[in-house]
Parts: sequence; structure tokens; C-alpha cells
Amino acid sequence: MNRGFPKDILMSLASFARVRFTQAPTPLHLLPRLSAELGGPDIYIKRDDNTGLALGGNKTRKLEFLIGDALQKGATHIVTQGATQSNHVRQTIAAANRHGLRTTVLLEERVSGAHEDYYRNGNVLLDQILGAAAIETRPAGLDMNAELLTVGERLRAAGELPYLIPGGGSNAIGALGYVVAAHEIIEQADAAGLRIDQVVHATGSTGTQAGLVAGFEAANSHIPVLGISVRAPRDRQEANVRKLARETWALLHARGEFPDDAVQANADYVGGGYGVPTEAMVDAVHLLARTEGILLDPVYSGKGFAGLVDLVRKGRFRKGQNIVFVHTGGAVGLFAYRDTFAPAPAF
Repeated sequence: MNRGFPKDILMSLASFARVRFTQAPTPLHLLPRLSAELGGPDIYIKRDDNTGLALGGNKTRKLEFLIGDALQKGATHIVTQGATQSNHVRQTIAAANRHGLRTTVLLEERVSGAHEDYYRNGNVLLDQILGAAAIETRPAGLDMNAELLTVGERLRAAGELPYLIPGGGSNAIGALGYVVAAHEIIEQADAAGLRIDQVVHATGSTGTQAGLVAGFEAANSHIPVLGISVRAPRDRQEANVRKLARETWALLHARGEFPDDAVQANADYVGGGYGVPTEAMVDAVHLLARTEGILLDPVYSGKGFAGLVDLVRKGRFRKGQNIVFVHTGGAVGLFAYRDTFAPAPAF
């Protein structure tokens, strides 16, 4: 059975500034029809699409610590960045609004040749409704962290106290949100008498995976995490996750050295690149929607779930095992991919 969190890790987490946004614990439940359809392991889902902030998603957990840190430092203005259809940007604006902070967001035009909806619907529409002080665009390929610094300097010169949040909220402070999530998963599994054989999720900016791995390893839970990459090749993704997991481990003052071999990624399902649809992603979105009534997103959870489905079909996971898929949210992005899912009216 899984083991609970060490008291020193819980005390360390409690020492960080934090505000509460997440409607926690998010549900952890079996997907019975999907599991029967695939005929392999029992597949469970962790519903971090239901965190509750501006339609939810995994960034909400990270923002509890990031906005907490910003407020502690007296920030007046949040600056962050992401791709055009960034779930992180949407949740960041909402989180800042909850505490009266202004936001400037930089949207990188990372996906080329997209349908008009990509630039006007989905997260972009919600960014506008939520009311960022400024929404700026940047062409693909720039150093977006350098762009953040430039905007921060501009705001500081104008009398603001800016707080810069990297893409995805993925630094060691943000990753603490998924150390908390690891604790939550362990508690839920123990209460249900559930042995978890594998956790699977989509991995991009690395904060979710780094936090989960650091949390599970700190608890000596023996729960392995597999990140399905949505952008980088395996070696680069693992290196990025490992770096952030080490930083998170150090921030927690966890005992011993972080076990580098705990970081596992699979980059076989990226397809043509970040945000570029794949047939397997489309099939995975349809499969979960039509068996369990749960919507995935086309960029992260859709590709992550496509990877899980393919690995089950290839026999990577066997009958009798319990696999937990962490749904990181973002289904609002489906509205930006109308041409992929519904290219012509169905009536």
C-alpha cells in the first residue's frame, strides 16, 4: 500500500506563502467503460480539469504558490507568457483578478497556419473576457523568458512592482502545487484501498511532472510517473523535468539526493509539433468523450491520453494493474480546433 507524506515535507510545504484557489480534493475515480473497452488495466482519472478557477486546469495548483509568493513580495502586476491558446495564461489572469493584481500576458504564435478560431476563440476569448491589462503577441522562436524580463523592466519603470511567472507556472515555486497534488493522490488512494501502479499525464513545461515525481519520491510511495511529452523529444524533456524536480526537491529540503531515474518521459505522440493535431489525439478525445462523457483538450491531455491508450493496446500495462491518468484540463481549447473536430456543419 502507498505511504503517507513525511511530516517534515508537510511542514516545509506549510512554510511557503500560499493562497487557495483549488476546489480540492479533485475527484479520483475509475473509468469503467473505458477500461472495459481497452480490455487491459483498470484506468482511473484524477480530475484536475475540475480545479475550479476559470474553468479549471492544472495551473491552478501552481498559482496558489506563485500568487502567494507575489503577494508576499508586494507585487502589483503579474507578467506571464504562453502559446496563443495557453491554459496557463487564462488561469493566471483569473488568479490575479481574485487578488486585485493587474496582468500583462505575452502570447507566442507557436502554431502556424491555424484556423481563424485559433486566434479568436477558446482561451483567447476567455483571456479577453477575464480582462488582462494587456495582451501582447510575439512571433514563434523568441526567448520568451527574455521577453518577460523586458516587459518587467518596462512596468518597473512605470512605477509597478511586477512579478514574473514563467510559461506554465513551471518553476520550483509553482511545482510545489503538484507536490501537494501527489500528497492528495496518496491520501485518496489509501482511503480507497487502491494500489497505484502508474501515474500518466501530458508533460510540457515540466512543472506538473516535476512536482508529482518530487512528491511521490519524498513520500517513498513507489508510485512511478510517466509523462507523455507534447513538445520536446524524450531526452530533452527528461532533462528539463529532472532539472526542475531537483530544484523542487531542494526547495522542500527533502532528505538525500533526488533520484534522477524517477523521471520518465515518452515523446512518441508529439506528432508534427506542439499544438499540431494528430489522428491519435482526435481518436483519444472521441474515445473518452463517448465512453465516459469526459472532454480532453487537443494540445495536452488529448495527446497524453492518446499515448496511454496506445501503450495499453501495445501491452505496456497489464490486466490487474491500476493506472491513474491526471487530466490537466484545457477542454476550452477544443473551441479553437473546430476545423479538426467538426470541419463542416453536422446539420
